[in-house]
Amino acid sequence: MIRIVLAEDQKLLRGALATLLSLEDDIEVVGQAENGEEVMSMIQQYEPDVAVLDIEMPLKTGLDIAELIQKNKSACRVIILTTFARPGYFQRAMQAGVYGYLLKDTGSEELADAIRRVYDGKRVINSELSLAVWDDPCPLSPREREVMKLAAQGLVLQDIGAQLFLSYGTVRNYMSEAIGKLGANTRIEAIDIARSKGWLD
Repeated sequence: MIRIVLAEDQKLLRGALATLLSLEDDIEVVGQAENGEEVMSMIQQYEPDVAVLDIEMPLKTGLDIAELIQKNKSACRVIILTTFARPGYFQRAMQAGVYGYLLKDTGSEELADAIRRVYDGKRVINSELSLAVWDDPCPLSPREREVMKLAAQGLVLQDIGAQLFLSYGTVRNYMSEAIGKLGANTRIEAIDIARSKGWLD
């Protein structure tokens, strides 16, 4: 029996998924959560084989949970469900050791099959989502992303420099490079572009 926990902040969708998956002879839904902190507690308590996580949840996202599972060296394998084909989300998911990355409109039979394959140690990635990364890779360097992320939080260049132990001129150069790479005209526009792609998450 494959023991799973399910995390989805929309109650109706969570209930429907749990009901459909419970109809499978070899799958048992041992916990249902509506936010990231709740599902993390369930993972620690029930030690499930697979966690099926919505990418965007209150308190902690599905990606936050995947990173915590990886950090804690938990045996629980993660499948992310998303409505977003954002390259940044996908890249972060892969770095967090996620086994499955599927769109929310995946059918229940396909999801059940994905759970079995992930349980067996295989990766299951929606082709549309994986193609999004090849078609639109992040052009920013790690340092440029860091500068952009802090700018997105409302910090001015001087404060960003202080936080990253860089000179004002160096931060300005990173910001200028990032704006150019994203084909933007202003810092605000560049932040909006990077955010929409999921590169600042």
